[in-house]
Amino acid sequence: MQPLFITGIGTGVGKTLVSAIVTEAVGGWYWKPVQAGFDEGTDAEWVGARLSGPGRVLPEAYRLQLPASPHIAARKEGLQIRVEELVARLPAPRPLVVEGAGGLLVPLNDGQFMADLALALDATVILVSRNYLGSINHSLLTAEVCRMRGLRVAGWVFNDQYGDYEEEIVRWSGYPRLGSVPFRESPDREFVAGQARALQPVLRRLE
Repeated sequence: MQPLFITGIGTGVGKTLVSAIVTEAVGGWYWKPVQAGFDEGTDAEWVGARLSGPGRVLPEAYRLQLPASPHIAARKEGLQIRVEELVARLPAPRPLVVEGAGGLLVPLNDGQFMADLALALDATVILVSRNYLGSINHSLLTAEVCRMRGLRVAGWVFNDQYGDYEEEIVRWSGYPRLGSVPFRESPDREFVAGQARALQPVLRRLE
């Protein structure tokens, strides 16, 4: 199975929650190559606390102090992130779930973006959309980037319950719905496990 790359239509749309659910569903390993900002903990720590088994969270390639776009956070520390280096450091365990930072056009450096990383990993992309006012536009822009960049997209996972945009986004984007995650104020291990069971039949078809 090729890596599953979890990306979203923006920041704060539920990528980390969906990453935990997908990792649990496929019995896989979780990897966030670039963590920018960790004063309140890392995404890897959050996911690790919600998986059913220990040891399935891999260390970041970059753990950057500043909560900002990766290229800015890296520059602050005198570093430069390169897609080629991240690909070379790709962990071996499979199935592997890779969580991006922000959306597909978040810069990693002055010329490479998250979309370039997904493409270089030959990953299957799962798009995360949260139901909020404006999410149709953001979702369709993300779908357009996927087509322009030639990314292999499995489909959408929606979360939250504002509005009723899911069918429109599926129809206009041309990408199918893989599942919908209901809103939960504090999703715990049991919630992740339940949502993983619901998503398993669809994800098995990606293998």
